[in-house]
Amino acid sequence: MLITILTVVHVVISIILIATVLMQSGKQAGLSGAISGGAETFFGKNKARTMDGMFSRLTTICAILFVVLSVVLSVLVKMGA
Repeated sequence: MLITILTVVHVVISIILIATVLMQSGKQAGLSGAISGGAETFFGKNKARTMDGMFSRLTTICAILFVVLSVVLSVLVKMGA
């Protein structure tokens, strides 16, 4: 029963992770964009409040949850719970 619930949560987190990665804007500005992008990281205005910042934070959280839940599920299946 526990493994089934965790598997459903794992699938939901996977779908959210895929959606957040697809909704982020691309970084196709080339070398000049990489240089100015680095300056914007240090001197930019509150990037966390933009949609890109929100999707980036949500992607990070979902990725961490995905990895942790994958390890927990593999340990539970290995133990035969």
